[in-house]
Amino acid sequence: MRSLRLIAALTLIVIVIATIGLATSSPDQSPPSLDSDNAIVIPPYVPRFGRSRPIVAVVGENTFTELTNYVVPYGVLHESGVAEVVALATKAGPIQMFPALKIRPQSTVAEFDSRFPEGADYVIVPAVHRTGDAALLNWVTSQAAKGATIVGVCDGVWVVANAGLLKGHKAVGHWYSFDDLEKKFPETAWVRNRRYLADGKIVTTTGVTASIPVSLALVEAIGGHERAVSVARAVGVTDWSATHRSADFKLRTSHMYAAATNWVSFWSHEEIGVPILNGMNEVTLALAADAYSRTYRSNAVSISSSAADVHTRGGLLIVPDRLAGDSKTTGRTLKRLDDTKPVAALDAALRDIADRYGRSTSAFVALQMEYPQP
Repeated sequence: MRSLRLIAALTLIVIVIATIGLATSSPDQSPPSLDSDNAIVIPPYVPRFGRSRPIVAVVGENTFTELTNYVVPYGVLHESGVAEVVALATKAGPIQMFPALKIRPQSTVAEFDSRFPEGADYVIVPAVHRTGDAALLNWVTSQAAKGATIVGVCDGVWVVANAGLLKGHKAVGHWYSFDDLEKKFPETAWVRNRRYLADGKIVTTTGVTASIPVSLALVEAIGGHERAVSVARAVGVTDWSATHRSADFKLRTSHMYAAATNWVSFWSHEEIGVPILNGMNEVTLALAADAYSRTYRSNAVSISSSAADVHTRGGLLIVPDRLAGDSKTTGRTLKRLDDTKPVAALDAALRDIADRYGRSTSAFVALQMEYPQP
């Protein structure tokens, strides 16, 4: 999965090569009117099987699953109350999230199939490390065959494409993966200048933070505009349209220099403790932990007063990394985030990163998350 490799395996040589290759790329044209493409709109939910609310399955792969891709759709849809949302993994045991935290799934895909043999109404597919994992591909394919709408978030599009579900469809993807996706899957029409795009029962998004607008678009498709407005207010945004400028997201020399400098300055690397407590907002936690773990200088670790799993407001189970007072934790511990709106927490993290590690590092983090900034 390309966006994970960008963070996990970057070296100075790769940085130099990437700089040479990407600095010469030409800018995209301005995005056309959203009204010119009806494929953008997520179709309204049509009840099936006599259900009063749709079943939404968020599925992860235990080895590595992108944190924000998994948690944001779960948290936003659970907060909305318009759907029953279930957090899944391909097998039993915790999911190692990337780039930080561990989450204990509520169910395995096999257990889900036993409980809901008719299938889910929506399946959220986050970015995972093993994009060719047979268990994951087979399960996503089976859900699509049962009529579920498949939502590939960020590099989750690789899973959807590897499952053969994007043939003949329009799709979008993370800026870093775009060229490779075009080459490997030529039977898919890859679209720029869209934050997310729905083509029938296939929905795809751009980078990490596109999970926010697409989740709100799903709330609107299921529960209506007013409900989406209310949830958006709680998240801290006013707009969840598909408006996007692909040309704004490319590796630049300043990003490369910041990443290389932070990478080689191993003596200054630190852990950032993030307090976790029962009832906290899982979306706020995910966005903050994700940002601090992409600097190449810091990594977020969850800190709890107990070794027991922490139950978030939406019912996710966070496995603590450290106990309060643990001598292994270095760096500093953030203030409690439970009263902070999700997007405000992300913005605050990016400002703090700029203050501690420089504006170029903050910009590099935002670039990885494909987060539009003023």
